[in-house]
Amino acid sequence: MASRLPRTLFLGIAAIALAAAPSYSQGKGHGKGHEKHGDDDEGAGKYAFSARDREVVAGYFSNHASNLPPGLAKRGGNLPPGLEKQLERNGTLPPGLQKRLQPCPIELERRLAPLPPDYRRGFIGAHLVIFNRNTNVIVDVMKNLY
Repeated sequence: MASRLPRTLFLGIAAIALAAAPSYSQGKGHGKGHEKHGDDDEGAGKYAFSARDREVVAGYFSNHASNLPPGLAKRGGNLPPGLEKQLERNGTLPPGLQKRLQPCPIELERRLAPLPPDYRRGFIGAHLVIFNRNTNVIVDVMKNLY
């Protein structure tokens, strides 16, 4: 009987440890459905403006400052402060910003790295954004270009 006690005790502890291991390893808030909004967008970071893109855009605006997209020239590219605050990476384009979205000039678009079909570049005020057109998640922002 004395030889069976350590073996039974060991098997009991091992069974408890194995039963508790899966629930312990999952952690809190890191499972499916607990990501922050926009973090699961696979384009975040992958389709951001590269250093070369930033140089191309800066060069374009130094040469074409008077060729603003339609609708931006009359306001000088300024957005109301409330909408300005909503324009950030991994944020979502709210309806107020979606209405103000202007297409990127074709001449500039041709100089930049191509984007996949689900992603677009556009101007919102004086800011150039890359966003997912299906989810309206902003992937990257270049602020105050003119």
